[in-house]
Amino acid sequence: MQPGPTNSLTDIAGLRVGNAQDGTLKSGATVVVGDAPFVASVAVMGGAPGTRETDLLAPDKSVAEVDALVLSGGSAFGLDACSGVVDGLRADGRGFRIGPAQIPLVPGAILFDLLNGGDKDWADNPYRALGLAAYRAARAEFEIGTVGAGTGALTAMLKGGLGTASLQLPDGSTVAALVAANPVGAVTTPGDRYFYAAPFEMGQEFGGLGPDPASGLGLSRESRKMNAMSARANTTIAIVATDATLTKAQCHRVAVAAHDGIARACVPAHTPNDGDLVFALTTGAKPAADVLMTGHAAALCLSRAIARAVYAATPQEGDVIPCWRTANADL
Repeated sequence: MQPGPTNSLTDIAGLRVGNAQDGTLKSGATVVVGDAPFVASVAVMGGAPGTRETDLLAPDKSVAEVDALVLSGGSAFGLDACSGVVDGLRADGRGFRIGPAQIPLVPGAILFDLLNGGDKDWADNPYRALGLAAYRAARAEFEIGTVGAGTGALTAMLKGGLGTASLQLPDGSTVAALVAANPVGAVTTPGDRYFYAAPFEMGQEFGGLGPDPASGLGLSRESRKMNAMSARANTTIAIVATDATLTKAQCHRVAVAAHDGIARACVPAHTPNDGDLVFALTTGAKPAADVLMTGHAAALCLSRAIARAVYAATPQEGDVIPCWRTANADL
């Protein structure tokens, strides 16, 4: 397995990613939309999720396909980003038709970034507009780091962000991940330099430093984030995707398997104070694949995407904790 040409979610043909953010707000939204509706499911393993329209992604529910998926900051306010995407899809003539009615189906998930130093004293909820802007910005090429849903994301010790990674499998299919990393846990080992996901790095996609040579890792619970925010609301939210044909039930299994990628990159993971959630989608452009290998590749991509999110984050005015680049300026 090797990364795709852009090492991103859009290595899967027919998918586009859009970001919109507000630097003063220190928050934003990210949307994944396809050239056509796609099959999707979801798995939630965190104790504090915030979601919209996820029930319809259960394998026993009648809706076969959805039109887009949304990741957003803003906690419960951020769920309104989905409404903006619905507005954009409807204006473009897209959605599930029932007679003359047309209903865009847009599940979404949010992370908590309300205490990250941004100005949250808004008169009108800004997330509907951010969702629409992200939809309108959707394209094959997109930025990672301090953008979109990752704009205000924080890990325990360093700024989080938006990350992505892909793998091309021997059977000709592609698997990829997109993540907004904002966990309770740390993504780097004590000292802020080495990534927990280092064993899964491809090339030097997040610095090429390799694993931490120390032992006994994972015992420290130091957290700049907790000290700065005195808050227990967090979350890593992700989308994994493939072009291999899968049923909705198989997408669910891939989403479950992909959660291993969070556990390998964030320590601790899946806590009562995280809303850890993974969507899994397929465009169905390629023949059916080995679900075991698809799930394994999705977990690998998600670990790498989380580390890339932190590695790519950039410092901004008013930050409450440093980013990886600042903490490792000597490299």
